[in-house]
Parts: sequence; C-alpha cells; structure tokens
Amino acid sequence: MQPKMHLYLVDGSSYIFRAYHRLPPLTNPSGVPVGAVYGYTAMLWKLADGLDKAEGPTHLAVILDHSGQSFRNDLYADYKAHRPPAPEDLKPQFPLIRDATRAFSLPCIELEGFEADDLIASYAVAAVAAGWDVTIVSSDKDLMQLITPEPEDGGAHVDMLDTMKNVRLDRDAVIEKFGVGPEQLGDVLGLMGDSADNIPGVAGVGPKTASKLIIEHGDLESVLTAAPGMKPSKLRENLMTHAEMARLSRILVELKRDVPLPDPLDALKLDGIPAEPLRAFCLEHGFKSMA
Repeated sequence: MQPKMHLYLVDGSSYIFRAYHRLPPLTNPSGVPVGAVYGYTAMLWKLADGLDKAEGPTHLAVILDHSGQSFRNDLYADYKAHRPPAPEDLKPQFPLIRDATRAFSLPCIELEGFEADDLIASYAVAAVAAGWDVTIVSSDKDLMQLITPEPEDGGAHVDMLDTMKNVRLDRDAVIEKFGVGPEQLGDVLGLMGDSADNIPGVAGVGPKTASKLIIEHGDLESVLTAAPGMKPSKLRENLMTHAEMARLSRILVELKRDVPLPDPLDALKLDGIPAEPLRAFCLEHGFKSMA
C-alpha cells in the first residue's frame, strides 16, 4: 500500500503583505528595499522548519497573485477598486520574493487572469480527486470555502493551517466563526459583502444576519426569493433593493475550481530544501544570520 500524499498550498500573497507591514524598511547591499523580502523569507523558513519536524507534506507549492487584475474585474469594474496601489518601496520586492521562493527550491506558481485563491482552489480539488489530503496555509476566510470534513474511512480531505495562530482550521472552526459550514460560506459572504475587496453584498447585512438568513432559508437565492414575504423592515427592503448586487457578490466570492494547473501535481513533490541556492540568496541580500 502506497503512503498517502499530502499537499500543502501556501498562500504566498498573504505572506507578502503580512511581512511588509510587520517589519521596518530594510535595504540590501545594493540599496534595494528588501524589508518584505526578509520577512517573507523568514516566514517561509519558519514554515519549512516546522514541517520538517512534523508529519508534514509530501508535496508543497507557494501560490501567488499574478497581478491586481483578474476575471472578476471584467464582471464588476469596481472589484478591489478602492485598494491603493502597492507602496513604491514594495514594488521592486515582488520579483525578489519570487526569487526567494525559488531559492527554497519550491514551486512558485501564478497564472495571469486568476487570483491565488482560484489556483489554490483548483489544486485542492485536483489533489482531493487524486486521493490526496490538502492543507492550505492561510487564514483567508474566502479559502475556508474549500475545507472538507475528514471522512471516517480515511479518505482525502482539506483543512487549513493558520501560521499566525499556529492552529488548524477544520469544518467545525468555520461553523464556530460563521455559523455555517464551508459549503454555505459563499452564500454568507455574498450577502454580507467584503469591504476589503469592495464586494457590495446587501447593505446593512453583517455576518450574524447573513448567517441567520442562510441557516433559515438554505442559500442566497432562497433568501432573495423569500424576501418579499418577510415582515416589513429595513432588512426586507434592502434584500429586495440589492438582490442583483447580492447575486453578483455571490459570483465574485465563489472560488474558481477548474483553472488549468500551470504545473502538474507530481511536479510539486517536496524533496527537502537544499542549502543552495538559499544560502547564496540570503548572502546576496544581506540576510547574514539566516545564511
């Protein structure tokens, strides 16, 4: 009997911004800003070091956003429209962060027109279909839609690892946070919207109200269908007035799970992290203690 494969998918885009905001500005010996690069490298180092000591993955990849644009911008022009451009000192660090990932001898995957979340979703679906377990290294609520319960027969499943809190997130964690399971989370997110991504949702509907409505009616479309029969209230009025925005929001929060995989699953095999070229990368950018 062959050992079970276990794929870790690292949400690299979230690592980048966490690293940028947590560390003071730094420059490498050439004067290029590398504060985010250092933080990202340290976070990836900590993850890799921890996995080496645990019953870790057989396969691993870091998934990144290709750019700020995706097919969602074609569906809704204001998607993420209010987000400010990347800080000037962060822009030159993006290619270096890709170099850092490759210095770890890890796959660094991105695809034009799609967000990292869509690639993570597509790899997770493909891996589970192949009988692999999947762990998504992130705390992003959108990715919680992908979590599946662990089957009693030991079949494949998906969980998440929040490295900030060092906790595993399973189906029960989603229910505790949102009141519904992962399979209904997209409906809740569609109703409540997301200010960070400028997804409108329904005005006046927050997480608790959205969860209550989905538990009562089953899904977003059923909520909207039931709205005219609800007792007169601001909620009823908003559900009826913003029904089409709610439907659009539901589409925007849905993860695309059939994106063509840039690298096949087998190419993500984890064979350890050799000292080179990681040491050379660290020395080049002045990360002496890490080197």
